[in-house]
Amino acid sequence: MADERAEYIGKAASFGADADNAQRGRGEAMNERARSPETREVPLSRPDRKINVVLRSASADQAVPLTAVRTRTLPSEGPWAEWQRELDRLVGLEEVKALVYEIYALLQVGQMRAAAGLSNSRHVFHMIFKGNPGTGKTTVARILARLFQSMGVLGKGHLVEVERADLVGEYIGHTAQKTREWIRKAMGGILFVDEAYSLARGGEKDFGKEAIDTLVKAMEDHRNQFVLILAGYTLEMEAFLLSNPGLPSRFPIRMTFPDYTTDQLIQIAELMARERDYTLLPQTLKKLRQMVIAEKNARLYSFSNARFIRNVLERAIRNQAVRLLEQYPGGTPGRMELMDIRPEDLRMDGWE
Repeated sequence: MADERAEYIGKAASFGADADNAQRGRGEAMNERARSPETREVPLSRPDRKINVVLRSASADQAVPLTAVRTRTLPSEGPWAEWQRELDRLVGLEEVKALVYEIYALLQVGQMRAAAGLSNSRHVFHMIFKGNPGTGKTTVARILARLFQSMGVLGKGHLVEVERADLVGEYIGHTAQKTREWIRKAMGGILFVDEAYSLARGGEKDFGKEAIDTLVKAMEDHRNQFVLILAGYTLEMEAFLLSNPGLPSRFPIRMTFPDYTTDQLIQIAELMARERDYTLLPQTLKKLRQMVIAEKNARLYSFSNARFIRNVLERAIRNQAVRLLEQYPGGTPGRMELMDIRPEDLRMDGWE
């Protein structure tokens, strides 16, 4: 898998010197990250980084620039409060949350302008989501779908998730037919294409290109009837956009979902356990922290973040159930025993 990803990125980088320089810069940053155990736990985003977004008008070529600053304080009262509560359930992702608020503000003020008899042209909201698995991309997409529905942008506000296997057919014409069917299901909502870069991996003769062409045509034919989000690994998505010169301008909003820090992952683990009425003991949290650091170091470029935490926790719950039945063969454990996850319940390859 790693060799395939490296080969694909290398091919796409040949489309321009800028791509090559960008790839070299990212490689140096990753090498520096790999050399220092402490820096591996630091988010990839720089403290002063801003999200630069351009919302393209559907009726004109003029663009409306927006900037989401990481330190922005979002309002806790008013109509936004409902969506703030939704976002507060997500650990981290401050830049993403600020950008979601910008989209909300644009829509809210647009309604005010319309009520005042001012021009309120519709905008294009197709997006690119970049980041490793388990960083909240699908969750944020669901929140956006409901937000767009409540603000009158989308009629239904549902989310349709697909990947390459759902879109690509087995013969000429089959791919377009399958892709159009998924687009039809997504009308009034969001079509979320995970690992979208895989659609361009097979070259000119691959049917994935037909899926891309069909999606692009639908974006023009059904503008403002659905929102398309292409998601995937950061480097692969950048290479994917470089290899398709006509695509970047069609996706004016791009969100980067950084890896969670170790502290954030521990917080996510506690939240997951609490939602299921389990308690992670202090010794359990200490062992989990060690497991997280080891896994992050072993998978610098493909760490699964919250997905890793969920898998470890679900396995720990199964191990706890087996342990309790062995300890109480003829009785019933107490309430605290039923809730506590002990260090010995946390297991994965290489850990006992």
